[in-house]
Amino acid sequence: MIKIENKENCCGCSACFNACPHRCITMKADCEGFLYPVTDVSICTECGLCEKVCPIINRKENHSLQVLAAKNPNNQTRKDSTSGGLFSAIAEKIIEDGGTVFGATFNNNWEVVHKGVNNIQDLSSLRGSKYVQSNIADCFKEIKQLLEQNIPVLFSGTPCQAAGLKLYLKKEYSNLFITDIVCHGVPSPQIWKEYLHSVKENVQDIRYINFRKKERGWADADFIITDNKGNTIVKDKFRENLYYKGFMDNLYLRPSCYRCPARYGFYHSDITLGDYWGIEKQHPEFADADGVSLVIVNSEKGKKLLEELNIQIQESSIEKATDNRNACILNHPRRTIDSAYFWKQYKKTGVAAIAKSLEHKKKPSLRRFCNKMLDRLKQR
Repeated sequence: MIKIENKENCCGCSACFNACPHRCITMKADCEGFLYPVTDVSICTECGLCEKVCPIINRKENHSLQVLAAKNPNNQTRKDSTSGGLFSAIAEKIIEDGGTVFGATFNNNWEVVHKGVNNIQDLSSLRGSKYVQSNIADCFKEIKQLLEQNIPVLFSGTPCQAAGLKLYLKKEYSNLFITDIVCHGVPSPQIWKEYLHSVKENVQDIRYINFRKKERGWADADFIITDNKGNTIVKDKFRENLYYKGFMDNLYLRPSCYRCPARYGFYHSDITLGDYWGIEKQHPEFADADGVSLVIVNSEKGKKLLEELNIQIQESSIEKATDNRNACILNHPRRTIDSAYFWKQYKKTGVAAIAKSLEHKKKPSLRRFCNKMLDRLKQR
């Protein structure tokens, strides 16, 4: 049975929860807000299915076929997307073929969850990055039911979620297409929830959230939250927003992200999508203020799907794609002393610990010393 003794050994993909035939596994949040499987041993038959679908136990090496820069030719779709609008192009094709698209969206409480949509109108709710770990719930079961009915399905999620889905299904389906993302790591849903309450006590009064609104272009996007009256509650340059900075500084990532089982070379997806940062340096003729997608093709199925789309592409390479700010394609986020400091402060002050931890990082000599000590301990 699944038993989590080291939290680095669980990515929270929910594959074990979906696979358990006796429903003896539930996903419960820990003190940091991350979901982990808990097994009811009184009804567990020790069939081992939960371990067989775990992406950390069952890593699969995979070599990518092609690296591209790409853009959706629809300018409005590209402006409404986080990068170059490739997810929309793929998702629209699946829906036009009578399929269902599963991706991350907000629920009524502005929590991030996965759900399926089968019409173009609802696709907008899945568009755009959401920097919170999503709750998969029963999505893998729903996907399998649709696949068995020969309905085309597109699943979009993090690399570990994609790996969990593939392992859960146990076999290849010609009508399944999987896209994942270039992932920096997933922040705590609990910290996201508390951050929202810090800017708006009643989250039901929130009408709109966009982590990267391109009012001034792709590279200078805004983190925006508005209320039901149309008032702007938060408007920051996305890299200067408190929550986003804490995320990028690895203050509240899931422990498994520091040893991710599904980064480049271990993708289970057909296509990996991200921002092509540095496009103006590597392919200046293809640069675009409204965004350019990085596309890593991981399967022949993914390659064929891209060939059927009306998109603009530019051949590239993994070396060019990782030359600027896409180091997270190849490397895990680094666990530093700042994360431990954050969680210690969080127990005392709640979400205010983000600001305290970012201020603490301004003490470079102390930070460098502590990080050197961590590195030495890892080498022992």
